[in-house]
Amino acid sequence: MLEQNKNPFKGIQGDLKDVPPELRKKVMHDIAIAKLIMEMATLFTGNYSAIIEGMLKTSDSNSKK
Repeated sequence: MLEQNKNPFKGIQGDLKDVPPELRKKVMHDIAIAKLIMEMATLFTGNYSAIIEGMLKTSDSNSKK
């Protein structure tokens, strides 16, 4: 019964410890790779809708001639 009344968030309030430099470097590298992949995907797939819309759109200047 005493275990149920114990607040698990009280243990989180302790001091934060520094991350080892090797782990920090690896995480930052992984994040950079993920960001690069997302930017490359946007580069190759992001404008398909604008391209298709531009191809299908008729302008008023063409219809008047």
